[in-house]
Amino acid sequence: MEHTIAAISTSIGEAGIGIVRMTGRDAIAIGEQAFHPIREHRVGEKDHRVLLYGHILDEDQVIDEVLIAFMFAPHTYTREDMVEIYTHGSTVSVKKVLELLLKLGAQVAERGEFTKRAFLNGRLDLSQAEAVIDLIQAKTERSYNQSLYQLNGGLKHEVQVLRDGLMRQLAYVEVAINFSEDGQEELSTEKLQEGLRGLIGQIQSLLDTTNKGKILRDGVNTIIIGKPNVGKSSLLNLLLREERAIVTDVPGTTRDVIEEFINIREVAIRLVDTAGIRDTQDQVEKIGVERSVELSKKADLIVAVFDISKPLDEEDQQIIELIKGKKAIVLLNKIDLGSAIVPEEFSKLLGDVKIIETSMNHEIGIHELEEAIVELFYLGDIHSDAGIVISNARHEDLLNKSLSALESAYGDLIAQVPLDCLEVDLRDAWTKLGEITGETATTEDLLDKIFGEFCIGK
Repeated sequence: MEHTIAAISTSIGEAGIGIVRMTGRDAIAIGEQAFHPIREHRVGEKDHRVLLYGHILDEDQVIDEVLIAFMFAPHTYTREDMVEIYTHGSTVSVKKVLELLLKLGAQVAERGEFTKRAFLNGRLDLSQAEAVIDLIQAKTERSYNQSLYQLNGGLKHEVQVLRDGLMRQLAYVEVAINFSEDGQEELSTEKLQEGLRGLIGQIQSLLDTTNKGKILRDGVNTIIIGKPNVGKSSLLNLLLREERAIVTDVPGTTRDVIEEFINIREVAIRLVDTAGIRDTQDQVEKIGVERSVELSKKADLIVAVFDISKPLDEEDQQIIELIKGKKAIVLLNKIDLGSAIVPEEFSKLLGDVKIIETSMNHEIGIHELEEAIVELFYLGDIHSDAGIVISNARHEDLLNKSLSALESAYGDLIAQVPLDCLEVDLRDAWTKLGEITGETATTEDLLDKIFGEFCIGK
């Protein structure tokens, strides 16, 4: 990389410290120009990763009192020369330091550009680079541990084992093509079938983890639906343990979606409180109701809240229709006000759906609801030493394509199709696996898409 980039790597706002980082050919020189040590000091490779104390100066004006680390290639995150400056954590301080670095010749870093350079310089493969963003965004200890396992090369190792196995099968086929008279005589069909079945099984085992992987990475997309004033917002507040949503006796208080994450026994829940579903002439509320219906169609889990103290009406029936055939939990709320609904009615209408009687006012049934959610989305014992879990849609897609090519090759082998066709499928499978780690067919557009999801400064 020719140019030197710089960025603020900590969140903007008040904090104990702020970090501005820089990487590239001129990083050390620009850092030396900006930094004035408290004692006369000439920076050299002996200072690699050593914290030095002093000030950042713009000409004669002190910007901040700082600690600074000079890091020399190739033993850095990007494998380029790097500088990290630890300032006081005010918005003004980090911005002024960054502005000075840009004035001295650095350029503003793009999203994920530090990690992109780490990939391009061979410090990380593409699956490890993607694990960095998962690590930053991890919402539970389980998802953190799995991201860390991938960052340390867990998926890279799995892919390499598969590619090595495929290369052995390819070599076996190519020898048969090139050195036997008819391309069939010297090929042991049974041996090749066994090898392909093993590879198909290994890829399928990885793909079998995708459901757990998606829950680990993104959480369970959970929608709370119900008529106005049945207790949806009260439920959200109880699950969050804070007054997040406005609760009143006036129907239609919630007009838009409210979204929060909670952690229930290491299962991340993306919890969405929606507008109460009812016929309304209020244009704003009507839009909110339409959003509620649309979100319920895409949810991993629907928590449907009904007022047990009142008989079912047409709006309740509409909600029942929404949750038919979907993964759902039914809450019959306000049991402290008496019962006008028999729980068995819901069993007849919805079949095997978990039904819990609750009182938001008295916090009855909340623990049972949490247990029911965990039971529905139980992840088992996922540890960093238990193997990789596929949580990335790109990885899943490439594994599926590789599996499809292998199954095609296996089918051709059984049908005694010419070996040249078999070779094409095997090579395609090998290439698709290589795209997971970036060893094959990595386009600039793909890299821009992947690293565009990162924050600036990482």
